[in-house]
Order: sequence, then structure tokens, then C-alpha cells
Amino acid sequence: MTIVMAFHRSGMRTFKDFYTLIVLPYWGKAFPNLVSYSRFVELMPWCLMLLCCFLMTRRGKMTGIAFVDSTPIEVCHPARAHAHKVFKHQVSWGKSSTGWKFDFKLHLIINERGELLAFRLTPTNTDDRQPVPEMTQGLFGHLFGDGGVHQSKAV
Repeated sequence: MTIVMAFHRSGMRTFKDFYTLIVLPYWGKAFPNLVSYSRFVELMPWCLMLLCCFLMTRRGKMTGIAFVDSTPIEVCHPARAHAHKVFKHQVSWGKSSTGWKFDFKLHLIINERGELLAFRLTPTNTDDRQPVPEMTQGLFGHLFGDGGVHQSKAV
């Protein structure tokens, strides 16, 4: 997870360049069991699962006020989607106001302090309302979203 997050903060255009030019030659002491680039790419879907597990331990406190929204997470440029292998079975095509995308959709519920209460990662063609009932299990109070305010015993 650390290497993947470092890539996104690095500003480099491709993960392959980052891994082969930065990680392999210079980060060997920090990561003594580094694998080849192709093996690392095969292991990357596990990184997503581990990140989700980690986020489950960092959840905030329910205060009775929550906000729900979703945002796309681009996997690769649409022109390269046919050759994409890393998240091949988890990602799908979807259309947005800016055109066709090949990505995930991240659904979040946060409290008024910005603390994470719930999240789901779905294919991009998932309706924004579809994961909300499952995400709100155990939450209470007011839930604010694009469609207005919703209130129930367990939002």
C-alpha cells in the first residue's frame, strides 16, 4: 500500500517507471522483499482489499448528522482500458457528463467533522443510490445528499 500511495504522490506518469526507476533501485532497504514489476502488478488488487480493511478501522463517531456522496476513481485512460489487467474483473464502463469512463466509483458517508462513517467501492455503472441502504446499517439521524435530507431511526 505504501508504494502505491507513494506513486500517486510522486507526480510520475506511469507506475512502471516509478517502480523500475525509483522503487527497485533506491527503496530496497526499506522493502527488503521487493518483487519484480510484473509480480507487483499481479499483487496490486490485494492492496485495494488491504486498504479497505485498514479504512474500516479508522471510522469516525456517529453524531446524528451525515453526508453521502460518490466520486469516480479512474483506473486508466479509456484508450488503454482494453489492455488493462490489474482490476479487470472489478471495474466496468460507465458514462458521465464528461464521456465514457473505465473506473471505480467510491461512495462515502461522513459526519459533519469530516470523519469517515462508511464507504463502498463499486463499478462505475452502479447507481449512486444502490449501495446506500447497506452503507447506512447501524447509522442514525439525518443523512444529507444531493437529493435533500433523509431521516429515519437508522438512516
